[in-house]
Amino acid sequence: MYAIVEMAGQQFKVAKDQKVYVHRLQTEEGKKVTFDNVLLLDDGKNVTIGAPAIDGAAVEAKVIKHLRGDKVIVFHKKRRKGYRKKNGHRQSLTEIVIESIVAKGAKKSKVAEPKKAAPKKEAAAKVEAPKAEAPKKAAPKKSAKADDLKKIEGIGPKIASTLVEAGIATFADLAKSTPEKISEIISEVRGNHVTDTWPAQAKLAADGKWDELKKWQDELDGGKA
Repeated sequence: MYAIVEMAGQQFKVAKDQKVYVHRLQTEEGKKVTFDNVLLLDDGKNVTIGAPAIDGAAVEAKVIKHLRGDKVIVFHKKRRKGYRKKNGHRQSLTEIVIESIVAKGAKKSKVAEPKKAAPKKEAAAKVEAPKAEAPKKAAPKKSAKADDLKKIEGIGPKIASTLVEAGIATFADLAKSTPEKISEIISEVRGNHVTDTWPAQAKLAADGKWDELKKWQDELDGGKA
């Protein structure tokens, strides 16, 4: 005999003396627990299907222990953004053993029927009250105008657009970055790019020292000193 029953938000096919791992239950270890949302019963001769649950049927089990599942690695990455995030997760589980499957006469579990909360009087009063005039939203601030990053020796149109997508849109932004960070952002752009002098060049451009920058760029070869 087996049954398909919903336990802790999941559906399981269970039989007597079977061990099952479900989402963490609030029942203490050693205590018994009853699941009355039985969707299907098969006694070997007849198959009974609920609509959606079978009235009077239940699965009785005993809580063995509470534990945590195997670690699962969750990794997020955004291309060309320099964004990487790694987290680990272990699901809280409960090990139970099926003691019996009751086809008829089981009592409905009180836990399975939560009471509906009564509406609050204060909420009703708020609905009846006249609506206050909504405050005007402040106008969004205009973002700083992007600089022409192609003025930096070694930066072409493709690299410039890639840096802008990553949030580096001005000479000041580029000056605050590091060659390693820049290389990581433009790693998808084809070619051999030397980024060692880019932050220093951007610093001169941000400060308006164009003559000094032009003199230095005459000595550079593709951004390389």
